[in-house]
Amino acid sequence: MSLSLNQTDRPEFFILIGVPGMEDIQIWFSLPVLIMYVLIVFGNVLVSYVILSEESFHKPMCLLLSTLSIADVLLATTTTPKVLSIFWFNSREISFGACLAQLFFVHAFSMMESTILLAMAFDRYVAICHPLRYTSILTNDTVAKIGIVAIIRGSLFMAPASCLILRLSYCQTNVISHSYCEHMAVVKISCSDITINQVYGLTVALLVIAVDILCITVSYGAIVRAVFRLSSMEARRKALGTCGPHFCVILISYIPSLFSSFTHRFGHDMPLHIHIILSNLYILVPPMCNPIIYGARTKEIRERILSFVSPRPPSKSL
Repeated sequence: MSLSLNQTDRPEFFILIGVPGMEDIQIWFSLPVLIMYVLIVFGNVLVSYVILSEESFHKPMCLLLSTLSIADVLLATTTTPKVLSIFWFNSREISFGACLAQLFFVHAFSMMESTILLAMAFDRYVAICHPLRYTSILTNDTVAKIGIVAIIRGSLFMAPASCLILRLSYCQTNVISHSYCEHMAVVKISCSDITINQVYGLTVALLVIAVDILCITVSYGAIVRAVFRLSSMEARRKALGTCGPHFCVILISYIPSLFSSFTHRFGHDMPLHIHIILSNLYILVPPMCNPIIYGARTKEIRERILSFVSPRPPSKSL
């Protein structure tokens, strides 16, 4: 397909390849992608509905989990419908504006999730290290403010990245070797100097992911130190048990994110199709696993979900 440019060397649309080198068989990837997306929407909407509809769950950790669930659905919905349309209908065109919007929201929602995970780590820190001050430090109003900060933080960090793309020229190709508009995938096909874009992208990744991971590590270091000061083994087990779901979510969220970010910049020997598949899994796997982890590990939420999905029939009076 020919490259259509306007006066600023900006293409009217981009062409998304999907999974480069595997175009003939990528339709088979649509089944696991569809299944994961359905699980993401169903699981996260269910968890969020249960928490928001049950007044007993209107407490900071549960409200943060509900916020994370909403962000998970929005993140997956930003990319998955377009990915499936490529796999099913070979619908590879995406307008320049739509590509820029997709790029913005993919990374903004990812940063929002990171902010929420950091807030959840702080919640566990206060609950275990300063239990008597928990209700005064973490209130529902505080959670609402954290949600606003997450939105502002993700938007402010991604707005300059989008503006920096507007200055680039695309005089050689409008074909993106990816299944969605990822920041570096869009930047790399430009024929302009992309040094500023690369530096800004890496700086944001370090400022968000690295800083959040550092703060979470410090929080859990203090938690572990406080837990091992407890005299009762049962108290230690219970305290660590409340952190289990959150710690699992952190691992499945940050490990794929870091791997995807650094391989895109430094993993030149990695086959491109492997990187694209991993990038899609990074978008899908954490949002799919989060409600499963919390539903399985948090007793109150698990019991409420089970009663909602399989309500018990009313008992007959004698």
